[in-house]
Amino acid sequence: MRIIIFDGSFRTTPFINRLVAGLAVNHEVYILGFNETIEKRIKDVRYIKLGSNQNKINFILTTLTLSFSKRSFSHFLKTFNLLFTKERKNIQQQNFEIAVSQIKPDLIHLQWPSLLPWCEHFLLNKKYKVLLSQRGSQTNITPFVNNVYFYYLKKWYPKISGFHSVSKSVLDKGEVIWKDSTKINEVVYTGLPLEQLTFKREYSKSTPLTLISVGRPHWVKGYCYALSSCKLLKDAGINFHYTIIGGSGDEELIYLRKELGLEDWVTFNERIPQGQVFELMKNASLLLISSIVEGLPNIAVEAMALGLPVLSTDCGGVTELIENHKTGWIVPSRNPMAMTSTIELFNELSLGKIQEVRLAARRKVEYQHADKQMIKGMEKLYSDCCTD
Repeated sequence: MRIIIFDGSFRTTPFINRLVAGLAVNHEVYILGFNETIEKRIKDVRYIKLGSNQNKINFILTTLTLSFSKRSFSHFLKTFNLLFTKERKNIQQQNFEIAVSQIKPDLIHLQWPSLLPWCEHFLLNKKYKVLLSQRGSQTNITPFVNNVYFYYLKKWYPKISGFHSVSKSVLDKGEVIWKDSTKINEVVYTGLPLEQLTFKREYSKSTPLTLISVGRPHWVKGYCYALSSCKLLKDAGINFHYTIIGGSGDEELIYLRKELGLEDWVTFNERIPQGQVFELMKNASLLLISSIVEGLPNIAVEAMALGLPVLSTDCGGVTELIENHKTGWIVPSRNPMAMTSTIELFNELSLGKIQEVRLAARRKVEYQHADKQMIKGMEKLYSDCCTD
């Protein structure tokens, strides 16, 4: 198959990078982007530049090159006029459509709902099949707090060839926007290179108990509830330290930490490379996920693969991954008391019981989140869309 992966840039997520690396073995894969820098090229993947937003000269040169490839003088004049009047968005749209028409893909895989406006032309004339991934706040939150966005998606969803969801809970959110008995709509879980995520056989609860969270300081992460839980742990005399990787510099979190008197118990770290995150996770006692909204958090899958026990709120697709007390621990969201009592329970568990949970968690990840399974699932979904 000839497949276009489109997320608007070359700064593709780890999920996309793993996906295209697997797809490129047997298919022609193209990544289209509106920037120049490609930080990490994936072998056998073809990168098509649509014009840099950062470099005006490169933007003009790329635009003229794409326009000239049409071999139409009138089209070239139209392009020159757009450049002269500085109609950047129209130029970018034209560049995208030219690149797609030259590739002639079997399928365009959009990574986010916000990219739908770029493909309206293709959706209307049904020239190419379009698959949409549903994940993150663009599916879980934005349509349900923004009526204009909700009805925009409701208008265009019926014209899309198929839908990919990262979890069943996200799939259900998409069904609220548009539901149809003929809809091609599948869950394909994120795949990980599990051979690179070595399970830590030896585990010990550190003193103090080392709690860790990973993620940007956004309200959906529910860190305020995690800090409230830390205050309860402190008051109960539990010896612990909590680190939020990625929380550095957030004024609200800094203020709340001070208000709760947790300066000596809680640390906010800057974002660090994934390899360093994994090393910190291997030496932690417990991963906390305090989120209010999630799809299916990759950090939970990674932690379970590495052997770090996970305690998470019952947000999004987490319950598709964690079975309470068997592969991890689940507590209600926005409930610091429940989180505190579960941490206290965890602190009293024997190492033997924790080892049972760790091993069961690794088996769950191997069964549900192997990268080969992800590739196979996406290939089937692509095929279903193209034969529809």
